[in-house]
Amino acid sequence: MPENHNESRNPALRLYSMIVLIADIIGLLLKFTLEIIYSFMKLFVKAELKDLSGETVLITGAGHGIGRELALQYTELGCEVICLDIDSSNNKETVDMANGLKRGRAHGYICDVTNRDAVLAIAQKIKIEVGDVSVVVNNAGIMPSRPLLEQSHDEIRKTFDVNVMAHFWIFEAFLPQMIEKNRGHLVSISSVVGLIGTSNLVPYTASKYAVRGMMEALFEELRENKIPIKMTVVFPYMVDTGLCKKPKMRFSKAMPLLKPKAVAASIIEAHRQGLVEISIPRYIGYLNRFFRNYPVNCQIMLKDFFDSGVGTDQQ
Repeated sequence: MPENHNESRNPALRLYSMIVLIADIIGLLLKFTLEIIYSFMKLFVKAELKDLSGETVLITGAGHGIGRELALQYTELGCEVICLDIDSSNNKETVDMANGLKRGRAHGYICDVTNRDAVLAIAQKIKIEVGDVSVVVNNAGIMPSRPLLEQSHDEIRKTFDVNVMAHFWIFEAFLPQMIEKNRGHLVSISSVVGLIGTSNLVPYTASKYAVRGMMEALFEELRENKIPIKMTVVFPYMVDTGLCKKPKMRFSKAMPLLKPKAVAASIIEAHRQGLVEISIPRYIGYLNRFFRNYPVNCQIMLKDFFDSGVGTDQQ
């Protein structure tokens, strides 16, 4: 308090503070401009991809869809891959397919990722049997598709347990290992509806917005504490995995359902480039940022023009 009082009465101190503030603003503008130029150049120059061979990658929901493709592609890159799923049969199939590649090595573990105690217990088992995990991919998810008032409270709770709470338990189990080793990468799969709300998917949309917010906040927490753990949050468009039972789209040829193999490849490329976030396809993220600057009614007009979404999954 005395320093502020002296500064207010001393013209020299006030002038010095003003000069420091102006210098900080100029420095910020220069760095801001350089970062914009650098980011723009990266759109046209292929970034060098990180070598992932030897990384130990844990993938939740590895039994099918994107999770299975991620397991296969990470294994093909020479990674030690840990496939985590609640479905033992599908998970074993993924592990067998991955080990058949004769590249890295895959391991299968059965776990209900919504159960905190089960996650912490399986983490200890993995540490003993495989070693420390260096990459985590939170992929497991469910997507009930019907109007909000037609979804039961059990469905809504389960949506959040699988799509959000499981991330917290996985981070609690494996992030300390990364911090101890001073290296690691966290990948979480959100969704395009984590950017743009969609009817028939109110709880799902809320859960994917939650993943987005969680990753942004955790990124800041780690950055401010100078913990060098990298993070990537992914916003895919509708993917042909069976979750999206009744997709609707006006431009079905220009905006078809994405294939899990292609989505997995984009996720791994974003990981290898060290991207903090990525939409798949990328133009959706750019469009979202651009049109968020316009009035809400303009955004609604654009949504109506594309007429893309999900119908109810009820018969």
